[in-house]
Amino acid sequence: MKNNVLERFDQIPYFTITGFKQVIEADESQSQLVREMLSRWVKRGHIIRLKKGVYMTRLFYERHQGEASFAAAVSAILVPQSYLSLEYVLQRSGVLTEVTYPITAVTLKNTRKIENVLGTFVYRHIKSTLYTGFKPANYYGVVFNQAKLSKALFDYFYFRPMSRNLRTQQIDLAEELRLNVEEFSPEVRDEFEHYVEMSGSRKMGFVLDNLRRTVWHP
Repeated sequence: MKNNVLERFDQIPYFTITGFKQVIEADESQSQLVREMLSRWVKRGHIIRLKKGVYMTRLFYERHQGEASFAAAVSAILVPQSYLSLEYVLQRSGVLTEVTYPITAVTLKNTRKIENVLGTFVYRHIKSTLYTGFKPANYYGVVFNQAKLSKALFDYFYFRPMSRNLRTQQIDLAEELRLNVEEFSPEVRDEFEHYVEMSGSRKMGFVLDNLRRTVWHP
């Protein structure tokens, strides 16, 4: 039964318990049996548990894990109302180059960290007025959002604690944090400034002034 049933899910990124029950035509009286079946398949490595009640087949994972949008889609499956940002986007854009980071995203929901066999996914809560600056993409039917470079940099500073040592006028934030931001286009810089103005944050105002003085000067 296992092979016949799972073949129907090998072409999609994930499935839920509800969807699985519909496929095998199980009624509510069989819910516990279905859960036990899925639990056994997880232990045997036939399927991967992404979060409670959500799974991916091992075959889909093996076929697609190396694709550029795979982790991004998983992030959206775990927390649909979110967008990829922060270190994840900055590293993929070459702004951060030295360290491997978890999959980082921003959400209107509570801050949380989700760990499964595919990796660590970190979500930071942001207020609704700053939940912007991202574009949607599609991966095998899963819609995920990814921050524009300017918003990813804004989020990086917005959520980063700013110690007293980093708040001095003598500091070069880009050099201190090893950020490759010198080649940002005027458009990206203007967008970053726009998000700073939207935030009304004194800290972000300091960050903008610092970047203008040290790396974005005419």
